[in-house]
Amino acid sequence: MGLAQSNGKLRGPVQPLPFSHKTHAGTLSLDCKTCHVNPDPGELMTFAANATCMGCHTAIKTDSPHIQELAKAAEENRPIEWVRVYEIPGFVYFNHRTHIESGATCQQCHGDIPTRERVFVDGDITMAGCMNCHVENAASIDCSYCHDQL
Repeated sequence: MGLAQSNGKLRGPVQPLPFSHKTHAGTLSLDCKTCHVNPDPGELMTFAANATCMGCHTAIKTDSPHIQELAKAAEENRPIEWVRVYEIPGFVYFNHRTHIESGATCQQCHGDIPTRERVFVDGDITMAGCMNCHVENAASIDCSYCHDQL
């Protein structure tokens, strides 16, 4: 997990292109799922596709060198190599769709993303944190619910 810090003013990794969740999810009120889709079978939330970004940026901030770099990547069908902030360990089974359908919100695990310029790990995403949430929401805390039995 690349958790490089910038000059200490902003928490979170430096991304290959600057991206402000505060602008997109905050000021513009874009819903998380607008950019982060949840393909079948529902385990992962994806990073925004270049084409999604270019849906607006063909007309907005086109003079920005960063948007021009994004446009070039989109034209070349080359993904932006975003630095992952959250990563689920291989020994844990986690399905985003199941959690969303049960009423969980993105903010419960990821914090108040719409107020942030950069994303950083926020909240207790440890096993204890997950188990506390399961207890609070009457979800199973049986080991096999989230872990394969060997």
